[in-house]
Amino acid sequence: MQICSVCSEHTPKYRCPACKIRYCSLGCYKRHKDTCLPVEEPAPIEPKVKDSFNTETWTVEDLLQEEEDIVDKVPLQRLQLLGQSKELRDILCNPHLRQLLRSIDSADSKDDAMKAAMQEPLFVEFSDQCSKIVNN
Repeated sequence: MQICSVCSEHTPKYRCPACKIRYCSLGCYKRHKDTCLPVEEPAPIEPKVKDSFNTETWTVEDLLQEEEDIVDKVPLQRLQLLGQSKELRDILCNPHLRQLLRSIDSADSKDDAMKAAMQEPLFVEFSDQCSKIVNN
């Protein structure tokens, strides 16, 4: 069984995206971030861009109509509730969360970026709030 690397008391639920240590709570994260020493990762190799690269932007409608056979799909009306939520707007005022969302959006591997973001208590709070809105 693992123990929080910050307080050495509780089971860790999260992992620091910068240095990969494990911690148990927002309080431990806040204590840790001041002394965090990020692990340096090798620079990513940029793929060669092909001439046939599609630079068109996608609309919300394109994304919603892309895969009609998906069973676990949130209807547009439920998604529109996200834009009407004061709680969600308040969370989105946090610059750290906004940077996390930008990094996920620009990541080559969205899967890996989401897994890393889910280790951040702030992102977990954001995703829980989104789920609460669309599932109620």
